Amino acid sequence: MADLCSVPPEIVVPATNETLELALGSQVVLNCTVRWAGTEHCEPNPAWTKDGQWLGSESSQDTSWFAQNASEQLLSSILQLNLTHDDDFGVFACWVSNATATFTLRRAEAAGHVLAVLAALLVLALLVLVAGLYIRCRLSVLLWYRNRYGELEINDGKLYDAYVSHATSPDDRKFVHFIVKPQLENRYGYKLFLDEQTILPNSEPSADLIMNVSRCRRLIVVLSVAYLEQDWCNSSFREGLWRLLELSKKPIFIVFESQYREITHPAISVLKQHRDAVTLLVWRAGSMTPSSDFWKELCLALPRKVSFQGTMGDPQTQLQEDKDPMLILHSSYLDSHGDLHPDGDLGTGLRGSAFRSPPPPRIGGPSAPTSLAAGMTEDMRLRESHRPEIDVSDLGSRNYGARTDFYCLVTEDDI
Repeated sequence: MADLCSVPPEIVVPATNETLELALGSQVVLNCTVRWAGTEHCEPNPAWTKDGQWLGSESSQDTSWFAQNASEQLLSSILQLNLTHDDDFGVFACWVSNATATFTLRRAEAAGHVLAVLAALLVLALLVLVAGLYIRCRLSVLLWYRNRYGELEINDGKLYDAYVSHATSPDDRKFVHFIVKPQLENRYGYKLFLDEQTILPNSEPSADLIMNVSRCRRLIVVLSVAYLEQDWCNSSFREGLWRLLELSKKPIFIVFESQYREITHPAISVLKQHRDAVTLLVWRAGSMTPSSDFWKELCLALPRKVSFQGTMGDPQTQLQEDKDPMLILHSSYLDSHGDLHPDGDLGTGLRGSAFRSPPPPRIGGPSAPTSLAAGMTEDMRLRESHRPEIDVSDLGSRNYGARTDFYCLVTEDDI
């Protein structure tokens, strides 16, 4: 039909040329709507092209109608497309007389899963790394935090950091005297009270036990097979455990891995039931290493150790102002050789460094013996005049059986 319109139609939809990015396999509807004056006795024929190639008239659906004021006419041409192949994408144009509307269809690239998979693997690797560091360094971090910001247990009247109870068997003695004691005292600076007597005779705490445990901040029990042969362990271990919980704050029980799986004693199950109230440690084959987890867990269970530079002896005892005359450290009659402790101290010399010997005599010239004797006599007089008076009236009532930081100067024959 000839174009009889004097005024070209106006494209209403789309307002501008459109560019659409669609995925392969999707469907799209292209709408081309034009408007012209209703007084014109003409009806334009729309046509569609793809990449410059004309499409058939049957490819679109055309609909025309009058506007509400009947002064304008509208024509809508709808083109439906199924984008199943790459060839279905391209540039589509709607021609109405000399007016043109263009639709550019592009294939949208599917979101790649490679980056997502790599990101997930990276996050998983970081989680595994954090978990590994937590498992490996958890005790070290906790120990560092406790030693730096933990609660101080000073001025509490305690003389020892831990009361160690063990059996009289040779293996238990070697473990306590040659492993536990040197490691805790020499390496970490703790002060231990060792006892191989039964702590609950007749299932009740003795007076000595109450007194000794009250002077210690923690209680350590080496729970070996020999230890479990004691009467209170066989008859009423649960009741005995309650007695120990009344005497000490969260007692520490050490079991041996070589015996742990073979022990059929109900004590192990009782300790597992009270894990919140006790600390259960297992001595393994690799626990001998000073950096093993066993020593870290044991130090975490023990009180925070306080160390002061320039002081002698136990800082906790120094802060309590212990004026015991048997604990005078700076004495002129004590030699400075290392104390070879018979219980496994192995002569480390830690104690001997706290004592000083008198200076050697000076010898010079023929008149040295006379002047030396006169000088020594004068020194003795000065020392006698400046010697402080010490009240020793209550020495007989004091109990020094548990003290390990003094030297006895009176033998049994002298008494």
